[in-house]
Amino acid sequence: MAEGQDDPVLAVETPIGLRVVCSAARWHMIVSVKHPVMGGRLGDVAQTLAAPEEIRQSVRDESVVLFYRRDERRWTCAVVKRLDGEGFLITCYPTDRIKSGDILWTR
Repeated sequence: MAEGQDDPVLAVETPIGLRVVCSAARWHMIVSVKHPVMGGRLGDVAQTLAAPEEIRQSVRDESVVLFYRRDERRWTCAVVKRLDGEGFLITCYPTDRIKSGDILWTR
């Protein structure tokens, strides 16, 4: 792995007291493979984590939390894995609706 690929490009404290990080390598994978539409939107993802409108528990994995924030047109969803008290960005994407799951926090 190239030097700097493990360095965080994102480190955000969330309203539920979970610090979420994302490495340069992970961000590159998200925007180049999984959701290229998120390229150039790292700031939006940071804002979604820091000041979400709603946070939900994943119905499929109890260690996964979904953060939602709405812009003019759509929601941004940031998917975070909780592990040993830390949060790691799994992926992020724009969506038209919030997934089902228990609400953990709302603005």
